[in-house]
Amino acid sequence: MEDPQDVECLISAHQSLVKSLSGSVGAPINPSGSVLNTAETSLFLRLPQPALGIKKTTGHLLDKVAPALNRASLSANYYGFVTGGVSPAARVADSVVSFYDQNVQVHLPDQTVATTAEDAALVLLLDLLNLEKDNWLGRTFTTGATSSNILGLACGREYIINQAIRRRKKISITLGDEIYETVGELGLLAACRAADIDHVQILTTLPHSSLRKAASIIGVGRSSVHDVGKTNDFLAFDLERTERMLNRTNTASIVVISCGEVNTGFFATHGFEDVQILRSLCEKYNAWIHVDAAFGAFARLLDNSPEFKHIWRGSEGLELADSITGDGHKLLNVPYDCGFFFCRHPDLAQQVFQNPNAAYLNTGSVAPDAIRSPLNVGLENSRRFRGLPVYATLIAYGRTGYTDMLHRQIRLARRIAVYLFTHPAFELLPESISQLSDIHRDIFIIVLFRARENDLNDSLVRRINQSSQIYISGTTWKGRSASRIAVSNWQANPDHDLKTIQSVFEGVLRDWGSGT
Repeated sequence: MEDPQDVECLISAHQSLVKSLSGSVGAPINPSGSVLNTAETSLFLRLPQPALGIKKTTGHLLDKVAPALNRASLSANYYGFVTGGVSPAARVADSVVSFYDQNVQVHLPDQTVATTAEDAALVLLLDLLNLEKDNWLGRTFTTGATSSNILGLACGREYIINQAIRRRKKISITLGDEIYETVGELGLLAACRAADIDHVQILTTLPHSSLRKAASIIGVGRSSVHDVGKTNDFLAFDLERTERMLNRTNTASIVVISCGEVNTGFFATHGFEDVQILRSLCEKYNAWIHVDAAFGAFARLLDNSPEFKHIWRGSEGLELADSITGDGHKLLNVPYDCGFFFCRHPDLAQQVFQNPNAAYLNTGSVAPDAIRSPLNVGLENSRRFRGLPVYATLIAYGRTGYTDMLHRQIRLARRIAVYLFTHPAFELLPESISQLSDIHRDIFIIVLFRARENDLNDSLVRRINQSSQIYISGTTWKGRSASRIAVSNWQANPDHDLKTIQSVFEGVLRDWGSGT
């Protein structure tokens, strides 16, 4: 039983946070320098003697630490990285998660509904994305798209090397049958020797940095990632070059499709037929297809109406992949520490991630369609109940709510792009956008641009963010500084938000013109 003072502090904290939530509209996105300094100097670097106790600690958190946290998730006008907010239903669910503090990594259906609820959330997510649940039995939640990319490449590495071992030894075993000469059992070097493989390569176009990070972690190396894009179309696969690379001797391959590139939001494929061609090549050369769909997967909520057809086609064909990565804290608008991973081959995922010889973690044999203990499908042996906010937000708002949300985000991004395209001080990127019709066809949720004056361009992100009314990210494009707006918050309001953005940008131009 908790002490009454503990309960009083919990109530006080919730009341303070709810008050902060209600006052978040129009509040500065980032704390001021003085607030940050006050918080930093108040932090304890040695254990206090005597200890503060819960009442003083609560005061310290609410009065010193909380004011120095940014409002990236709370503000509709935070356009940095690709960071959504937290929907009201997801915030309620996350409170439940913290209160009950479940460890969901072992499926114990007679003790808790946690793993069953997480699997239900994954099934609902597959339904939202128009993917057949029975085809994606290898599914789990992760910390984010980076972790999901690690899972996808690890499963791909296991598959392509294991298949090479079987071909060399002329073993006829279907995927899922037990075999002990695998990467998971032998290790990467021994398995490559057994398979007569000298090189593992990852073929993709304009890859996200997390892909090279994942390649390093799974032991194939960052230099194994090769950009096989066309010279005149940076995201499209050069199919002739891709096939030449796939046909290299003593080489095993993973093909990664970018479903929503991080700087432009553009797609590597433009229709089912494009993915089908890659699928055929991968089957011919025994390669694995992984899709990095951190935010692009949600384009599957759209339809083929003229307004959205081009974006919708960019997400067609995901069902042909072997594995898919997605992020929850982007367009799904659930709290950070949530990504998702879907794999067609659940037994393969278990070969990679299982906990062997741990009887206390064993829940018995697993039927093909049964819920698997998440610790045998992913990296962690213990983690929080991160799937509950996903479950809550999906049943609260459904397909209609999320489709409306995405429509508002796209329309705002396109209106921002039109403003920048027609403004003499700015250059809309990429250069392939040469007329207004391109904006209404190509722009998804990301707007890439730069100032035409180099001096202004070098300081543009800093000047915009100093307003504290909006926040954007800096990046580089073709070796030069650029700026990026990512519209991903559930509160996006095209009319209201565009006025705010225009006001900030015009203010920046006035200050720069006057030498401020």
